Amino acid sequence: MRVLLLGASGYVGRFVAERLLADPAVHLTALGRGDEADVRFDLATGSPGALTRFLDAVHPGVVINCAGAIRGTASELTRQNTVATATLCEAVRRSSCRSRLVHIGCAAEYGPSQPGSSIAEDALARPGGPYGVSKLAATELVLGSGLDAIVLRVFSPTGPGTPAGSPLGRLADSLRRAMQHGDSELKLTGLGVQRDFVDVRDVARAVHAATLSAAQGVVNIGTGHAVRLREAATALARISGYGGALHELDAPLGPPAQRGPESAALPVPPPQPGPYPDGCGAWQQADVRTARDRLGWRARIGLEESLADIWMEAACRL
Repeated sequence: MRVLLLGASGYVGRFVAERLLADPAVHLTALGRGDEADVRFDLATGSPGALTRFLDAVHPGVVINCAGAIRGTASELTRQNTVATATLCEAVRRSSCRSRLVHIGCAAEYGPSQPGSSIAEDALARPGGPYGVSKLAATELVLGSGLDAIVLRVFSPTGPGTPAGSPLGRLADSLRRAMQHGDSELKLTGLGVQRDFVDVRDVARAVHAATLSAAQGVVNIGTGHAVRLREAATALARISGYGGALHELDAPLGPPAQRGPESAALPVPPPQPGPYPDGCGAWQQADVRTARDRLGWRARIGLEESLADIWMEAACRL
């Protein structure tokens, strides 16, 4: 099976590439902006015609879109997430190879939800920030393209390689610095937010399953279990061996456009903005029955293992 992967250098894309390269039945080609790509192409500025010619030459059976931006101005997010997806859909439509399209969406497309509820794929999407809006528009383009396409709405990815600017990444870095400096207390804020953390390696497994499945439409990728960021912070402190106290400061979460997907777990002072807009409120939890029934997929890696891997990488910087 010939697979074309866009965004192979990104957080999710790196693990998708690793997963596919381990499958001897897959012939993988990476297309992107960086030097590590097999072929250089920028979806946000390139023409559909140029991409169509490449598709006709490579003739992939599956195209996976992990490309996009998670931070930037509304204009930048629109170009990198929405316009880029429009270019891809048009190119696949024009090509002669009839590729299956696997597009990576995001739980930020849903926006706020009722605490205690599980969000199903048919929930009304009301994104609360420009990132979620740009990703939702991309999803609608994929679903309306007429292609053989599936959108995987990934909830809060975590595990090895977690970006340092993400809430759990910043928390690990704060613990590392506290241990380096011998601090007996670590002040944090925003720990009341609850998110559905799913290991990025499980996300890669879901993408692999989607390439082999005939399922179409939107499929949630999460664990089906929301975890309070405070609990994750406590577990990470235990894993790290930090002997000091975690002191949670009461602070407003701030406007949605300034928060990351799980809000923020930040050392104080000074407060830092989230890594990208979220607008998802205090609670998000996926209904994952569709992934189980249509992809034969469920999360395998627990948060404890994900946190241990995050800390292992942070500890290497001690």
